[in-house]
Amino acid sequence: MRLFATQSQYADRLADAIESEDQCTSQLRTLIDQISLQQGQIVSLEEEKQRLEQECGQLKVLVQELERKGLGRLIDKEQVPVAAVVIMACNRADYLERTVKSVLKYQSSVASKFPLFVSQDGSHPAVKEKALSYDQLTYMQHLDYEPVHTERPGELIAYYKIARHYKWALDGLFYKHNFSRVIILEDDMEIAPDFFDYFESTAALLDKDKSIMAVSSWNDNGQKQFVHDPKVLYRSDFFPGLGWMLARSTWDELSPKWPKAYWDDWLRLKENHKDRQFIRPEVCRTYNFGEHGSSLGQFFKQYLEPIKLNDVLVDWKSMDLNYLMEDKYIKHFADIVKKAKPIRGTDLVLKARNIGGDVRIQYNDQPDFERIARQFGIFEEWKDGVPRTAYKGIVVFRYQITQRIFLVGPGSLVQLGVSDS
Repeated sequence: MRLFATQSQYADRLADAIESEDQCTSQLRTLIDQISLQQGQIVSLEEEKQRLEQECGQLKVLVQELERKGLGRLIDKEQVPVAAVVIMACNRADYLERTVKSVLKYQSSVASKFPLFVSQDGSHPAVKEKALSYDQLTYMQHLDYEPVHTERPGELIAYYKIARHYKWALDGLFYKHNFSRVIILEDDMEIAPDFFDYFESTAALLDKDKSIMAVSSWNDNGQKQFVHDPKVLYRSDFFPGLGWMLARSTWDELSPKWPKAYWDDWLRLKENHKDRQFIRPEVCRTYNFGEHGSSLGQFFKQYLEPIKLNDVLVDWKSMDLNYLMEDKYIKHFADIVKKAKPIRGTDLVLKARNIGGDVRIQYNDQPDFERIARQFGIFEEWKDGVPRTAYKGIVVFRYQITQRIFLVGPGSLVQLGVSDS
């Protein structure tokens, strides 16, 4: 009986084991079927990926061919372009239209010297449609699907995407299309009647004087009450941006180390501009109407809206601009500063108003400069130890129409070789 009971227990266990084995076999077969199905899906996805890559390759070739044909149509084979002009755009079709109309108004007669491009970041359909509606320009599109990782919490990713777009567009214009110079505009700018003559005349300075990093059409203190003479140009240690021309030789240096974000402030760092300077006008050749954008209208009402856009046709071709060359300019500027009457103490605005000619006002440090700038209403901001528009620490602006005010830094007169008397 005991033996029979033991055999029955073993039989039951054996039956359970056989049942478990059958279940395992069934599960294994199901798993094998699932793996086979997934492998089939993987193969299908790989085939789909290859098909899409082929289509992308064909589209790239088509785009390159269209760009080549468009560029060939827009560039005179016998005319060497002065500079390509690129309008940087993203998602503001109405702004882009206003900018393109302003540019074409003056570019049409010099199109072979200044071929026009619109570079769009992203795929906003209205912007693409608007850009492609103009036969007089070449359309470029930057499609970047790589995720943006900001370096600090709360930063706007727009500034990172803008920096990527600038690098892509400038690399393309300099290295793919082989231009020697590029003028960069944004999609919220209008230009002055002499915009192209101004850049054509200053292009020679950019080529001859390697201490000039770029030529700008912008004056940060270019508000109506602070400017007067449309013929006057200055050198500045502060990068103005907002409509500027760059040479390929400089881009060769900047492109490999281009920043992830805030490219304009990056250019204002001494480690990047390396004490090179920028040409700027007294009266702006661009007007920025972009109240709504990545900067969220920062400073617009106070500083941008009142800007004076030049409306005088200056004959730049007849002007000798050699005074802006590095070896001549320091003496030229020193002679002007030397003639200005020094004023000190309190009530500086009142004292300046009571003097007929140019005046110079000494500031001791950045807080002192900001205090004086606030009294007159000019930009107070500094970047990397340099006030906006400054040359050798000196900021100049007009007051009472023709009078010039020179805000002079603690070491500025020594750099110019002017005695403080």
